Amino acid sequence: MVTILAVSDSIGETAEQVAIAAASQFKCKVEVKRIPYIKTLEDVEELMKIVESNNKFMIVSTIITVNIREYLTQKCIERNINIINVLGPIINVASAMLNEYPDYNPGAMWSTDEDYYKRIEAMEFAMQYDDSKDYRGLKNADVILIGLSRTSKTPLCMYLANKGIKAINIPLVPEVGVPDEIYNIDRKKIFGLTINPLQLIEIRKRRLDKFHRISSNIEYASDARILEEFEFADKIIRKIGCSTIDVTQRAIEDTALIILDKLIK
Repeated sequence: MVTILAVSDSIGETAEQVAIAAASQFKCKVEVKRIPYIKTLEDVEELMKIVESNNKFMIVSTIITVNIREYLTQKCIERNINIINVLGPIINVASAMLNEYPDYNPGAMWSTDEDYYKRIEAMEFAMQYDDSKDYRGLKNADVILIGLSRTSKTPLCMYLANKGIKAINIPLVPEVGVPDEIYNIDRKKIFGLTINPLQLIEIRKRRLDKFHRISSNIEYASDARILEEFEFADKIIRKIGCSTIDVTQRAIEDTALIILDKLIK
């Protein structure tokens, strides 16, 4: 077995992904271990103690800091350890072409910025107001999704959150209804998710099959119940006058693109 050490002076995610991509090309066992925050010469010495114990190690490095990168390379050459510096050659060539010195800033790719905080806020929003937990989020939502149970509302909210969009979802259930506030919100922000009834029946029956002691014939997955819900959902969507998206056999990413496109318009 060969072990690839993904070494970095930051979190090491880039080095790890490169190592995993390489390891995936082999049928035999290739293990990948991430070694983050190698920032000092002492850190390099500690790393050498690890690799000296086994000659089946190789190193993939994304260390940016020049003196640390060169010191690690020197130590590996002395010990006949294979090392690949992933970013060094790319940075050197780009620097020559741009006629500009790089910043040599470890972790610059993952630096926290306004977009990062916007995504985190949107994810927290989606979890807090998921599935009608609290209707107070309606007035602050960028997108409001309404639809029957099992029409991908929650995963779609999380996908939109990753784009920095604060999304809330409201399940359409005849016995519960919808909050009155929804009729006072800009309908351009509201999207009704529809689906083919036969597919919904199948999805719900598969859902119930996961719970061994629950019969797939209960009301939740019955034809009559689902048709009742469809009539209720159609009534609500028409009353609101919002856009509708048919999610039948549609990937979440595709649905999100439709929503994002409509928001821009």
